[in-house]
Amino acid sequence: MPAFITFGRILFAVLFLYSGASKLFGIQATADLLTAKVTIPAIVAPYTQQIETFVGMPFMQLLAITIGGFEIIAGLMIAVNVLARFFAILLIIFVCFTTFYFHDFWNQPAPDNAKTLIDALKNLSLIGALFIIAGYGRGPRRDDPAYGDV
Repeated sequence: MPAFITFGRILFAVLFLYSGASKLFGIQATADLLTAKVTIPAIVAPYTQQIETFVGMPFMQLLAITIGGFEIIAGLMIAVNVLARFFAILLIIFVCFTTFYFHDFWNQPAPDNAKTLIDALKNLSLIGALFIIAGYGRGPRRDDPAYGDV
């Protein structure tokens, strides 16, 4: 059974590894998509301008690099089972935000929202799998039964 779980974690992590790598290889395209979908609140805008000045690049490009790096790191950590609960919880939050901002089927007319609805449902399934990883953690130890009483 542990071999299946390990294999499942690795296969699950491939999605985040690929997604993060594609964001890093297409930073400008990712930044353009972020600019189109995400608006910076007015209260935070002065801080983002300070970050832009400090780093020397637009904030959305920096955000694209950060998101791509986060997805790769989180995918690797889940695949190798190091801090899996922590990164699963972070990914739950990330996928919730991604679904809200990028798969907003409720803002689209009925026939045009089918693909977006399916993408949102896929993200819901990912959130469910991440909850399983967060709940299961590193898995049973040698002395622990595989499935204890709840």
